[in-house]
Amino acid sequence: MTRDHQDSRRESPQNSSPAERLLFGGLGAGLIALSLRQRGGMGVVLGTGGALLLAGAAMGQGLGETLTRVRRTEDDHIKVQKAVTIGLDAGELYTFWRDFENLPRFMDHLESVKVQGEGGQRSHWVAKAPAGTSVEWDAEITADEPGRRIAWRSLEGATVPNEGEVEFRPAPGDRGTEIHVSLTYRPPGGTLGATVARLLGEDPDVQIGQDLRRLKRLLEVGHVPTTEGQSSGRKGPMKAEAKMYDNRRTS
Repeated sequence: MTRDHQDSRRESPQNSSPAERLLFGGLGAGLIALSLRQRGGMGVVLGTGGALLLAGAAMGQGLGETLTRVRRTEDDHIKVQKAVTIGLDAGELYTFWRDFENLPRFMDHLESVKVQGEGGQRSHWVAKAPAGTSVEWDAEITADEPGRRIAWRSLEGATVPNEGEVEFRPAPGDRGTEIHVSLTYRPPGGTLGATVARLLGEDPDVQIGQDLRRLKRLLEVGHVPTTEGQSSGRKGPMKAEAKMYDNRRTS
């Protein structure tokens, strides 16, 4: 066995010993019990840390290994960047995205977005959170370049401070438009909270990638699949335009 292979086995998150897993599990249970007697932010931190340790013990992962899997900025915000190519022109895609009430149609973590005020500069968002809960906040548009770029951010006092940006760029080879999405947010519990969500199967990086694939299917085909693999039957407003684009490209 090579030295590199031996090192990789020692570093593998699945190689925690039974004693280590028992220790992590016991510490996790203790922190959760302690969090029930605490109020405010300290209770959240203790409970989140306890859940993290329990999840790590169940999966054979140590705390340090798990934390390194969460990408974060210098101020402890989580940042996700994804892109997808869609066979429509930038103007059509901009128009669809600019109406934020369309976002829950393909973003699975969003329950609703309601546009408010003249010009639709502000909006109210409701999103799903771990363990079947939800969070909501108000947001405002900070940049609006028709056909090119939209940026937004949550208003002060949001439970989950966040900001987002979407850019529309011509795709190479006349294949339509590249949509580049960047989302930055600070989850409850900071990095620990994001790590627990990831261990529970709510990885934001994977989630946004799936959202963009649903958007592509919605606009190019006219419907998105449900979690059971069946079509939702919701018709995309640009199905006809998508077909027209394909006809122009093949003619």
